Amino acid sequence: MKPEHKPKNRNGARGSAVLEVSLLAPWMFFLFAGVFDMGFYATAMISVQNAARAAATHTSAGPTTAADSAGACAYARAELHSLYNVRSVDGCATLPLVVTAAQVTGADGSPASRVTVTYRTPRLIPIPGLAGQFTITRWAEMRLRES
Repeated sequence: MKPEHKPKNRNGARGSAVLEVSLLAPWMFFLFAGVFDMGFYATAMISVQNAARAAATHTSAGPTTAADSAGACAYARAELHSLYNVRSVDGCATLPLVVTAAQVTGADGSPASRVTVTYRTPRLIPIPGLAGQFTITRWAEMRLRES
């Protein structure tokens, strides 16, 4: 007669799942927080570049608007409306948003307008090793349209 095989007692492995989760949970949290932060910073960089392009489109209308920093500021703020620390900004002279417009000579020697947009991100989740706050500067240059 063959002896019956009893199923092994699993009581010894019962606490291992809790231990694994407790050891991995902090790493999963930091990974999620890092992905969240990097996503916000990437969105901010894209938004700042779009704001510079929109403002440069406005200032390239002619020589009278080439250095119109106030108009460029309005277009940049409209483009950056989704960033929550820009919603309450009235002007564009101090951080978190600085917009400047100037008439320059383009690469082909013709008159152009250059708009520079500087944006400082808010402090998000404090992750060791990351600055937590970045300053992003983008510029766009467009040839002036003939009047």
